[in-house]
Amino acid sequence: MRKPWIVGVLVGLLLLGACGDPSSGPEAAHPARSDPGTSPSSASEAHGAREASPSSTTQQQRPPASSSPEVPTKRPTVLYLGDSLAMENQKVLGGLLRDELRARYTSAPYSGTTLCDYLEGTGQDSLVPAKDKAAALVRALRPDFVVLQFWGNAWGYTPCMDGITHDKARARYFARYAADAKKLTAQIADASGAHGPKVVWVLQGPDPITPDRIRRVNAIYERQADASGALLADAGKAVSPATARYTWTQYLPCTAYERDHSAYCTRPGSGRTALHRDDDYLHFCLAPTTEKPKPCPVRSPGIMRITRAITEAVASATN
Repeated sequence: MRKPWIVGVLVGLLLLGACGDPSSGPEAAHPARSDPGTSPSSASEAHGAREASPSSTTQQQRPPASSSPEVPTKRPTVLYLGDSLAMENQKVLGGLLRDELRARYTSAPYSGTTLCDYLEGTGQDSLVPAKDKAAALVRALRPDFVVLQFWGNAWGYTPCMDGITHDKARARYFARYAADAKKLTAQIADASGAHGPKVVWVLQGPDPITPDRIRRVNAIYERQADASGALLADAGKAVSPATARYTWTQYLPCTAYERDHSAYCTRPGSGRTALHRDDDYLHFCLAPTTEKPKPCPVRSPGIMRITRAITEAVASATN
């Protein structure tokens, strides 16, 4: 299949600011289970939504949980924050965490955000309202884990970045991003008291436009995790070639799990599966984007790979 590379890159750039956000409160209720024979209505995300729009209760169809997961003795409480990648993942991740860890789960992703949007004190220069700032949700929910998944918005879409972009001020961009990671970690810790949650930094997959940028963003997460005793979930590795962690690809060989669940091995004849649509190099939802941001409504191998990596990281620290 010929990949319309130029068109894909241009459309991908338009989609970078697109992500979802919760409705009046974070997503916490158990979603309705989709019938395996039906397909939910259209969903995904759109560029340029400067105002927060409510997320959908639509759930991506997903396979049953592992046949013999190690059920933890304690039910962890998990809070999931992030940008468009978290938006499209949130229903699937919640299902896996509930099925495999019996977790209590809340998600509150917002469109086009970066770390500073979840900091208290950003006021109106933020895409996240005060009630859904990381510290506010930690005080309200007292989670055991706070999972943070951010691509690292670098194109000036997020007001709280004060116009600092990767292309025009590279050194300032990375310095600001590292400072915000440290500040966000501190606010989460201060909000939780003596027995704070474990922060889980999700490492991102390859960026075909600026591959070194995402490598350095992940390095910021790694340093912050090391400095604060946080956890890492290398979800990006699950959507990268086995021998080229930072090389972008649209297709990867099907895993054993994907071969056993045919909807997740999109090209069984060649033994390969699609991670991205032809017209979107960034997101992993295989449904077309729509104007109203929503969780992904279709089975998507990249989303399953990412959410399994996150679930495994939480599970390893729960048992």
